Amino acid sequence: MGVLTDYFRAADAASVVRALVREEGDSPIAHGRSGFDGVEAKGVDPCVVLGKLIAAIRAVPWRVDLVGETTVWPTSPMPGPDDPDAEESPWATGPWVVELHAPVRDTLAAVHDAEVPGIVASWAQAEELHGAAAADMQPVAEGIIGLARRARAAGEQLYCWMCL
Repeated sequence: MGVLTDYFRAADAASVVRALVREEGDSPIAHGRSGFDGVEAKGVDPCVVLGKLIAAIRAVPWRVDLVGETTVWPTSPMPGPDDPDAEESPWATGPWVVELHAPVRDTLAAVHDAEVPGIVASWAQAEELHGAAAADMQPVAEGIIGLARRARAAGEQLYCWMCL
């Protein structure tokens, strides 16, 4: 089972939550109804796999806190360990949406096109990409980088929708 991840841009968390309520938690870019600009990036979770891309761009070692994020969805409080409904909570089953902090967006947006192949060659070596070829990962990186550029130009934030 893999993690489905869609990255998209939006003006603010409130507009994301409204779209998720309308779409019953479905990806805001899945059917094009929400009007959000986004890219599918299956398996590119924000903390680890996107974090490895950010580390490659910044030429620093990956660490767990490299990608700052704030949870936007679910909006309900996380259940405690003794809560009898914890297994059926949206926190357990997803989907989840996080807002990526502005430095992540800005790092991605600042990448020059000529730098992308070298960055992707480094990123593709990440253990979590299971030996993916750089040629296969380049369109994913280019999609996320382009999205970050459009978000920064519009004064918007980047978000990641995730589901199992």
